[in-house]
Amino acid sequence: MARKRKTDGRARRRALWWRALIAVAACGAAVGGLAAYRYHSGDAASAERPVTMEEASRLALSRLNLFQASPVAVTLTAAEGGGVAVRVEGVVDYRNHRGVGSYRITGSSGASGPATGQLDHGLVVWDTGGLGLAPAPEGGDGPPWRQAERIPRSGWSPRSYTADPLDAGLQLLIGLGADRPDNPLLLAQSGARLLGHDRVDGRAYDRFAGPRAQGSTPGTGPDDGRSPLTYWVDGDGNLRRVTMRMASLGTPTTLEFLGRESRAKLPEAPWGTG
Repeated sequence: MARKRKTDGRARRRALWWRALIAVAACGAAVGGLAAYRYHSGDAASAERPVTMEEASRLALSRLNLFQASPVAVTLTAAEGGGVAVRVEGVVDYRNHRGVGSYRITGSSGASGPATGQLDHGLVVWDTGGLGLAPAPEGGDGPPWRQAERIPRSGWSPRSYTADPLDAGLQLLIGLGADRPDNPLLLAQSGARLLGHDRVDGRAYDRFAGPRAQGSTPGTGPDDGRSPLTYWVDGDGNLRRVTMRMASLGTPTTLEFLGRESRAKLPEAPWGTG
């Protein structure tokens, strides 16, 4: 995984796009109440349409539920282009806005034809300001937060976020939890839409498009002005999955939320002062 990246005009444009996307994802205000959940499968009710206030209330509650479940087990998969993919498995503590995980990069090295395999692997920590990378410790096994405890602060290579798919996914991932619900009225007024209904691991979820970026016009621009974020939310307002489409990339970055990981204890070394 690259420690340093060059920034060109396209990267700057993607960075501006990403900051606008984070602003959309993080719009929040206090709200109370949650109406009864109604699940429809395979009928006319599954056609895309604006959210109802009940649906907006569940979507608004999802970030608070994520915060309250901390620490949460998560996975992230992202396509880096050129057939290269990266996968992160770890935990996020939304109360402290910190995450730790292991990463694996797979794809073709370009040196031996089309053969693919593992290109790199190691540990990653991240927070609201950036990320740090470290090689996996020798003989390392067990969950990534335990492996990370064995690495001193000097063993991490920190850097700020860039606009590439992995960094964008980690930055979105750390910002999704919130200590209060979003405002459902604002979500509904900003273009949140019900896209359909799915089952994930045997549980029913509604699939929502998030609110549109400020100033966008419905029916215009990429995806007809629809938000690049899609959310899978159950009847209790629990978030199971988020996908993010990035400009110029055909494969979305996918975030999976796998429930509370009560055993996890995030290491102090990457954020320590000594």
